[in-house]
Amino acid sequence: MERRVRVGFDVGGTFTDGVVMEGREVLAKVKSLTTEDVTSGIIDALDSLLAKSRVSPKDISMVSLGTTHTTNAIIERRNLNQVGILRLGAPATTAIPPLTGWPQDLKEGIGGVRNVFVVRGGSEYDGQDIVPLDEKAIAEACRKMKNRINSVAITGVFSPIIAKHEERAAAIVRNILGDKIPITLSHRIATISLLERENSTILNASVISVMQRAVASLRKAAKERGIQADLFIVQNDGTVMLADYAVSYPIFTIASGPAASVRGSVYLSGIENGVVVDIGGTSTDVAYIVNGFPRESSITVNIGGVKTNIRCPDLLSIALGGGTIVKSHNDEVTGLGPESVGYNLVRLGRSFGGPLTTVHDIAVATGRLREKLEVFETNYLTNEAKVKSLSPGLVQNAQLAVKEVLEEAIDKMKTTAKAIPAIFIGGGALVVPTEDIKGTSEVLSPKHFEVGGAIGTTIAEIGAYA
Repeated sequence: MERRVRVGFDVGGTFTDGVVMEGREVLAKVKSLTTEDVTSGIIDALDSLLAKSRVSPKDISMVSLGTTHTTNAIIERRNLNQVGILRLGAPATTAIPPLTGWPQDLKEGIGGVRNVFVVRGGSEYDGQDIVPLDEKAIAEACRKMKNRINSVAITGVFSPIIAKHEERAAAIVRNILGDKIPITLSHRIATISLLERENSTILNASVISVMQRAVASLRKAAKERGIQADLFIVQNDGTVMLADYAVSYPIFTIASGPAASVRGSVYLSGIENGVVVDIGGTSTDVAYIVNGFPRESSITVNIGGVKTNIRCPDLLSIALGGGTIVKSHNDEVTGLGPESVGYNLVRLGRSFGGPLTTVHDIAVATGRLREKLEVFETNYLTNEAKVKSLSPGLVQNAQLAVKEVLEEAIDKMKTTAKAIPAIFIGGGALVVPTEDIKGTSEVLSPKHFEVGGAIGTTIAEIGAYA
């Protein structure tokens, strides 16, 4: 009988989680440190999973990934495409040019204003032309930016209603710059709201090469290991799309990690309405779940300092994780983050012999981790003796500070005063207090909670938006 084995990964700022599943059974799981280039960490996790599960590569029918590739590129302003920006909207939209309000370093990272062109065109809300599309101006813009860009973003006024100007502009761009240049059209990215839709389109164009390289590397690694399965990427709503589609629309993966965590939490706990608290090594994402899916954000979504209107889960991200640095004076906690040692926890954390006290170290001092360290999959053994210098008073106060931060975050995401279930997942769920959390009716950390995001990528359904 043919086996149908699925492999899923969830890449976080500190740990890369992976699972192998067959049906509802978890055959193997791994939690390893995220690498700086992200991709090599995923490949290491894949090798570990294959060794642990002992499944035949030919039995793997699906590989899915919740990735931080695009998020990291935008936040770190690294490896971004040089983007040619075409707005089809003159003379109606010239008062506020493209890239208005962008952080200067991000603006420069994608090529700056020299590659911005506003030409005559666009539509009214009823689909009628504002003015005829200026095809000559588009052709001239292409010639000017030809040797300066490797991606193009095209935004037309009211293009979600009628996209003919964007489609025609794309044809002109391909004719002059060639078929290989990636082009992002705004009506395929977001809805009404010109500036936010334009921002979303430009950001998408800026990270296409990042996603192309990531997908190519993972496919190569899978092929070398005899895996012929399709590769899927998690979308912002917790469903998955084929990797080929993700290469064209990488902005749809910007919140894939938290979205996968929500789906994994629902799957593991059986709770479809409540709050999910995904605690990693660097940050904590809090999401409200409605009927098993993350509640969608109803306001503009800020990505790297840029306002967008892409479909994203309503998330609250706070700077609290296992690697968060605890600042203190005597027994008093003077600060909790926002700095984190991230994937350098095993080098810088006090319980690993390092100089800094982290939330993880506080948990070690309480004895909470004594029998649970195997989930971290590191080559370092945590030794409680290394944190004996931490006073009981400081340990208690730090635990209270962490608890207060979590309670405040949960309260911000609730829409009712009624106590609701909370699902704590992620490796960081081991290092935070979960008893008597205000505003919750119960706090659960179901089996396999430490790899809940990876399970979410593995069990996700294929999704589309029309």
